[in-house]
Amino acid sequence: MLQGIDLDLPAGRWTSVVGPNGAGKSTLLRAMAGLLPFDGQIWLSGRPLHDWPGRERARQLAWLGQGETGADDLSVWDVAMLGRLPHQPWLASPTPADRRAVQEALEATQAWDWRERPLGGLSGGERQRVLLSRLLAVQAEVLLMDEPLANLDPPHQADWLHLTRREVARGRTVVTVLHEIGMALHADELVVVDGGTVRHQGPASDPATRAALEAVFHHRIRILAADDQWVAVPC
Repeated sequence: MLQGIDLDLPAGRWTSVVGPNGAGKSTLLRAMAGLLPFDGQIWLSGRPLHDWPGRERARQLAWLGQGETGADDLSVWDVAMLGRLPHQPWLASPTPADRRAVQEALEATQAWDWRERPLGGLSGGERQRVLLSRLLAVQAEVLLMDEPLANLDPPHQADWLHLTRREVARGRTVVTVLHEIGMALHADELVVVDGGTVRHQGPASDPATRAALEAVFHHRIRILAADDQWVAVPC
């Protein structure tokens, strides 16, 4: 069980969870999704996580897990439509609102042109963009993403960054686990995790945040300012 969790994740902010391998980053995100027990408090959009009824949480909280797979014979459209299940009655057909949400999500990830292709016929990066579309199609207020940049090349990583900023500008809460420290430093704030414990939470601009991040990596990286942004440099 995770220890020492006391997080307040307000709307309209992007929080990135960072730390070394095995630190508990993915475990923390799964706890935020209500998939694992934890010791402490997690507040999402002003409400304790445990106060959210199951179906409401499924509509309000969207999840993209690490290394997720899907049925290879499903079309890209059908995979993205899975994100609409929390909004649909049992066995109901998609509504016009569902179709609009899926189209918007596929267009946002530049996957619209593949909507009729089977998931199994896509590259790793293309599959990741489709799974991101499924997350966006939920139109949730809270987006949890574990390693969303997996298999994405640098241009599509930049597209993901812009997309994340768009969702934050819409007032949504975004929480990511990233190994790409340079990308994580673009977030509004960082949660630094090590040994299954939250060691620090604060903005990248705070010297204490940068010191905590360098410390959990045993000072094998340095956080430096470059061109009005923070970058991680290996030592």
